[in-house]
Parts: sequence; structure tokens; C-alpha cells
Amino acid sequence: MKSINKINITIFGLGYVGLPLMIELSKKFKTIGFDINKSKILELKKNIDRTGELKKSQVKNLKRLNFTNKLKDLEKTDVFIIAVPTPINNLKKPNLKLIIEATKNISKILKKNNIVIYESTVYPGVTEDVCVPLLEKFSGLKWKKDFFVGYSPERINPGDKKHSFKNIVKVVSGDTHKTLNIISKIYKKVVTAGVFNAKSIKVAEAAKVIENTQRDLNIALMNELSIIFKKMKIDTDAVLRAANTKWNFNNYNPGFVGGHCIGVDPYYLTFKSMQLGYKPKVILSGRNINDGMADYASKEILKVFKRKKLSLKSKILILGYTFKENCPDYRNTQIEKIFENISKKYSNIKIYDPFISKKIKKNFLVHFPKSKKRYDSIIIAVPHKKLLADENKLISLGKKNCLFFDLKLKTKKIKSEWHL
Repeated sequence: MKSINKINITIFGLGYVGLPLMIELSKKFKTIGFDINKSKILELKKNIDRTGELKKSQVKNLKRLNFTNKLKDLEKTDVFIIAVPTPINNLKKPNLKLIIEATKNISKILKKNNIVIYESTVYPGVTEDVCVPLLEKFSGLKWKKDFFVGYSPERINPGDKKHSFKNIVKVVSGDTHKTLNIISKIYKKVVTAGVFNAKSIKVAEAAKVIENTQRDLNIALMNELSIIFKKMKIDTDAVLRAANTKWNFNNYNPGFVGGHCIGVDPYYLTFKSMQLGYKPKVILSGRNINDGMADYASKEILKVFKRKKLSLKSKILILGYTFKENCPDYRNTQIEKIFENISKKYSNIKIYDPFISKKIKKNFLVHFPKSKKRYDSIIIAVPHKKLLADENKLISLGKKNCLFFDLKLKTKKIKSEWHL
């Protein structure tokens, strides 16, 4: 391996994780961004960031960076960093298709002394037990002799401008002490928050999946408490505000869990656990609660519709479609479930979200409605700041006796018929 300052780095996968990573690494190293999606590469070369995660100053500099979808452009690479999505399938089992495809592609151009670092979320063992054999098979090289691997879990939080890539401690690991030392030095160049050297690759993989599993369970607890307190006719929000006065109370709130992390990572851990003969109880219980919250909310909203005798021909608008506030990421959004459940009875229903690009074609998505006093019911499902900036404008969209649902109680002027 050449001097750290002279190494060439390639980022595989230019989404929410890979793109910010490439931006920072390119400040210190010769860096190339690779993605198999040709249209994404063309967008980046035109200063277009579809994730919405980059600052304006960063977007302006995209043209000066090196992007490609051709493997031949990567032949001088010394360190490959894989940051492709690792979703789950319809059976809620790990879908490793993209990480396997990226590994196979890299093996075609892998050279002696190259290092391959994985950032994608996986269950403990994927790097060494799944990816390494593929690298050996398709490259003809030997692990720990000809090439080396490491794992450094991504910690990107979409929509969070405070906890950016360089402001989050980076966990790193390597297959040998020397590999770990090199990987650590690379990330130290760009992560101001510091680097933590994990004991092993499996330890780093495990640390990643439990970070989001812990959050998933905390949110599940709040969701279950909300359901219980509703039956007791107690205001959950008031309870949490009171409990939060204690110094060691963890501040979580009820909500819908979607996205590519919290709602996915626990299934990677439970999958491996069940392979080893143990079916997790607490983790899967939390997942079941969170996966069921959209159905629960839909039923409660429909109960209000029935009680208020809302006509089946009524016009309904859901505000917010992404999986969380203030970001364009709609992967695994629970709002679509709410839409589907309500639309079984009320077919005149649409969704508007200011963060969803006009290029995304879904028949239930609309541009912001200009007509006033149009809707019989408005459901604020994702309280984006852009939506709540003018509450009077939101109120004006509803008819005289419009039924409003502020599911997270984020508005000040709107009386909500029901909330989480």
C-alpha cells in the first residue's frame, strides 16, 4: 500500500450514505464516485443531488468531482468503500443482492494490496463469511495475503443537518492490525468527531445493527404506551412532558417507523439469530408494534369519520409522505399504509408532500392544492416545517367543518380530532 496521502479511493453507491462520504473524502484524497445508475451519474455531473442532503455549496462543487458508472475508470483504485443499500425482502429477511453485486464488480478489478471497506448495514458475519469468499472467487486473489477488508458502519441520519458525516464518531474495523491502522488513518482525515477502533469486524457489524434496534424498541414502547393511555383517556403527550422532567428519562415519542434504518436493521439481527436457533422475543415484539402503528392509526381515523358521519364521497388530503420530517426519503414510509387503509372506504383521497419531486409518479400524489375550502378532512401525517410554516394556509384548505388530524400534535392553531 502506498502512502496514505497518495491513495486513490472509490465509493460504490452514491445515495444518502455514499455521496456525503465522497464529498468529504475528496477533500483529502483522489476520489471517484461509482454508481450503476447512469441517470444518477448524469444528474450529479449537472449538480443535481436527489437526496437533498448536501448543502448548496457542496452541490455547486459536484461538477468538479469524478463520477462514473464504468468499472474501467476504477482500475487505479487502492481502497474501495461499499455504501449500497441493504434492504429487506417481502418476507422481512435480508436482501443482500446489491452488496453481493457490488462485491462481484469490485472483484473484477481487484488488485494486490487493495482494501475493501463495507459501510452498508449487515448482520454480523456478512463481510467475512459472505463477501470475502466472493472477492476471492471472482478475483483469484487470496484474502489477507493479496487483499484486505474492513467494516465501518454508516451513521447517516437523513434530514439531520446537525449530525452530518464528519460530526459523528466513526467506528472502524479491519481484518488485520495493519488494515485497521490504515482504515483508521483514512477516516481520521475527514471525521472531526473522531474514530473508534472496534475489536473486530463482527463487533463493528453488531454495533451497527443494535444502534437502530435500540431506537426501534424505545419508539415501540412509546407507541404501546400511547395505545394504553388512549384507552385510559389520558393525554400521552402530557404524560411524556411530565416524565421528561426526570434527568434520566429517555426522550422518545410515539410515531411511525419507516426508512432504511430503524425499520430494517432489527430484521438483520433477528435473521441471524434465528439461523442460530434462537427466536428473539423483545426485538420482534417491538417490530410488530411499530409495523402495526399505521394500521392502528388508520382504524382510529376511520372511527372518527364514522362517528362524525363523514360522507364516503368526501375529499380527504394527507399531508406528508416521506418516512420522517424534513427529508425527501420515502423508503418504507408508513404513510402509504394509512392511505391504502383509508382509501378502501374513501376513494377521493390524495397525498401532498413538499419534499417529493415531481418526477416521482404516483397517482395518489398531488401538487400543493391552491383551491381554498376544498377538503372535508385533512390529516397532517408528517409535520414538515415547510407544511407548518403557515397554519392559516393549511386551515384555509379545509371546508367549514373540516375534520383535522394532527397526528403528532405539532400545530398550534389546529384542533386535532385524534393523534398518536
